[in-house]
Amino acid sequence: SSRSSSSSSSSREVVASQPARQASDRRRRDGALPHAAHGAARHRAPGGLGGMTGTGGVELAAAVSNAGGLGMLTALNSGTAEQLKKDIARLRTLTDKPFGVNLTILPAMVPPDYESFAKAIIDSGVKVVETAGSNPKKWVAMFKAAGCISIHKCVTIQHALSAQRMGVDVLSIDAFECAGHPGEADVGGMVLFSRAAQEIKSIWIASGGIAVGRQLTACLALGASGVNMGTAFCATKECPWPESFKQKVVDSKETDTVLMFRQLHNTARVIRNKVSSEVEAIALEKGKDLDFSDVADLVKGDRGREAERNGDPDGGIWTAGQCIGLIHDIPTVQQFMDRFIGEAEASTKHVLAGVLSNSRL
Repeated sequence: SSRSSSSSSSSREVVASQPARQASDRRRRDGALPHAAHGAARHRAPGGLGGMTGTGGVELAAAVSNAGGLGMLTALNSGTAEQLKKDIARLRTLTDKPFGVNLTILPAMVPPDYESFAKAIIDSGVKVVETAGSNPKKWVAMFKAAGCISIHKCVTIQHALSAQRMGVDVLSIDAFECAGHPGEADVGGMVLFSRAAQEIKSIWIASGGIAVGRQLTACLALGASGVNMGTAFCATKECPWPESFKQKVVDSKETDTVLMFRQLHNTARVIRNKVSSEVEAIALEKGKDLDFSDVADLVKGDRGREAERNGDPDGGIWTAGQCIGLIHDIPTVQQFMDRFIGEAEASTKHVLAGVLSNSRL
């Protein structure tokens, strides 16, 4: 889903919609969802940037919006609410296209002042807000009262239905292939997205392991209104990752990720490197007796940030989705989006040609 804080989502104003059969009227109800065909005209593309700790900053968000997707600025990367206001203002100088702000709510020994971040988002006039992590009820109510479009990341259908009852406008359905925290249900995209189409009445977008255009075609066919990507945008020139991290992604296969913290019921998908392989070995040795203290020194955030500063892809843990196996170069965001939409259009035509040629009508 990426340096994904939650690998999270994309959004309404700019995640274009391909209305699904029985939901088409509902999906168009407020005009907030441009049709996917606009992607061909490069006005809007049915893909957005997920909220990502570390990498989801101003420049990358602006680049995604300018390329026709939904840029997503990750609030906690700003450090303080006041800096977030400045970052939102700076983002507006870099794009005149729609963008959103992600607020990820996670348990912490010293939690951030989420209230101040939420107020900064509202006071800055942001119209699209993505939440992820803990129960979003409080935050959804706050953002909707301020007239914001609310998006929430969900890794299970149960959680999605709960968020739907809360009034979330758009559900980001995050499959097991994603970077960061995929939850504990271990349901891949083909099944999870199909279940979403069966159960969810609200607008939803597909997330997790997506990096090529034919996946967009598949997700739209499964009933999604668009897709959300994280790791794919991390392997672009505008991402603040060191080049060595990006090259590590290019050189990796889809099998080159590690699921950490399984025994602790806090699963995290990260790139396979020296540190994560060591964590994996300790987890295998300890089994059900694994305690966080056994690996704390290896996985601490300070170590990962130092590795990033030093450009050392083996120096700490960093998240990446299984779509690393689909990534083979480091384009600009605009080049990536042009190719992504071009692939989607080509694969859609291929599918339709096959359907029509085999039709008896």
